[in-house]
Amino acid sequence: MKQSRSKIIIEDYKNNFIYKKNETNLNIQFNRVTFIFFVFFIIYLIYTIHLIHLGSRASQVDKTENISVAIDKLYRADIKDINGNYLAKTVKSIDIGIKTSDIIDKKKLLLSLKIIFPNKDFSKIEKELNQKKYFYLEKKISEENYEKIMKLGDKSIKPEEKVLRIYPQKNLFSHIIGQIDDDNNGISGLEKSFNEILRKSKKDIKLTVDKDVQFLIRKELIKYQEIFKSKGSAAILMNVNNGTILSLVSLPDFNPNERQNITDVNYINRVTKGTYELGSVFKSFTFASALNEDLIKPETEFFDLPKSIRCDKHRIGEYDNKIPSDLTAEQILIRSGNIGSVRIGQKIGPDKHKSFLEKIGVLSQINFDIEEVAPQKNYNFGKCKLATVSFGHGVATTILQLAKGYAIISNGGFDVKPTLTIKNDKKRNRLLNKGVSEQVVTALRKIVNTKEGTAKFANVANYEIGGKTGTADQPKDGSYSDAKINTFASIFPTSNPQFVFIIMLDTPQKAKDYYYKYRHQKGGWKGTLYNTAGWTSVEVAGKVMDKIGPILATKYLEIK
Repeated sequence: MKQSRSKIIIEDYKNNFIYKKNETNLNIQFNRVTFIFFVFFIIYLIYTIHLIHLGSRASQVDKTENISVAIDKLYRADIKDINGNYLAKTVKSIDIGIKTSDIIDKKKLLLSLKIIFPNKDFSKIEKELNQKKYFYLEKKISEENYEKIMKLGDKSIKPEEKVLRIYPQKNLFSHIIGQIDDDNNGISGLEKSFNEILRKSKKDIKLTVDKDVQFLIRKELIKYQEIFKSKGSAAILMNVNNGTILSLVSLPDFNPNERQNITDVNYINRVTKGTYELGSVFKSFTFASALNEDLIKPETEFFDLPKSIRCDKHRIGEYDNKIPSDLTAEQILIRSGNIGSVRIGQKIGPDKHKSFLEKIGVLSQINFDIEEVAPQKNYNFGKCKLATVSFGHGVATTILQLAKGYAIISNGGFDVKPTLTIKNDKKRNRLLNKGVSEQVVTALRKIVNTKEGTAKFANVANYEIGGKTGTADQPKDGSYSDAKINTFASIFPTSNPQFVFIIMLDTPQKAKDYYYKYRHQKGGWKGTLYNTAGWTSVEVAGKVMDKIGPILATKYLEIK
């Protein structure tokens, strides 16, 4: 009985024991991990996209900041000459204003201001405190006083940041650079024509002018304006091959730092805005025009030239009755014959000669870097107009246009565009036939270095100057007055023309005490013999060349 109770019964449940996975629980755990991973991936993706977006926004911000700097009312690019000298520079200044309604303690404020500005008229300031809502206490305040006044902590003190445009060269480039107004807008010169560029450009504006050359030319003009008592004067120095202007001077000039409102017409830019009948400097164009049409050669002879001729009611005569009656075309130019020039002009004809003068820019509108350029009048060329234009009367143009014309007839006949800025345009457009320039330049050289020429005072040794004088009576009330415009248009060196240099004197007088030292012979002469270009403008040009020649490195030796 007992044995049966202790009996152990073992059954084989091997086949019956089955391990069954809890699929539901495992799936739940796996799905949670996947979901968490997916959530983190989405967050990562969102942040990545956001970072990329921020990066693109940053670049847009940079652009926006660039624009905001560019159009900042307190910004204006600097202007420099060809050598990097500052001609116009912007600095920021601060004006201190007082808003009287914000004053808490008037006596305390006045006492503090007297300590900072002991030299001010405080009776006037007290009056303004009592009568005005707002007034300027100090303009262009110094840094030291600015710190002192701001430390007062008075809320009635209102600092205003302003642009201060400084012109370090003062009068030297006034007609080129011009001025700005109180709102930082250009009102004349390059300040006006380049206004938007100067407000937006982050780079300095570099011009072609040379400060040292400009200084020397202006200095001589001032000196001789006093000697010849001229009303005004002008000069331009330009590269004949690319039109870059190294110097442009017009007197009288002004100091742009003073921001004057100039209404006196005598302060006109005489190079670009003043129009003048320029006289015999036009004879070079008549000579060149006939050569270009193959109507004459330099050795073409003109016989029995009279001392005077009539056109309608007007008489045209020689300026000097000693001029021979038989001359070649080249001799007519060298001796500045009026009648001979008329005869050459008549060979050309009115239409062709007018077309020539327009083609070389002398009688056509010129585009220039500054806006102060005179409009060119359109002339009808009849028989008498052709006659007077042939020797430089009856038409008016600017010194700038004259410089362009002389550049073209001396540089091989290629078009040039006068410019104050550096350009990379190397394209050359031929306007004149090959060989014309060489013949013109040869004649211009003889005007300076031969006994018959009218410009011997400009024969500066070793510089090979060639040029033409022009003495013109100024029009007045439908006729002509005794007042003159004296011009000398020159090119140099004649063996390889590089520069055109023009000097113009407005209404010069005889200088009885001035001593001329001849360049072509020994000795000299005291007192101006004639009130003509040969005794005034030519003398000034020669003196200027003595100064600027070494700088321009054009000291070529003539082959004799």
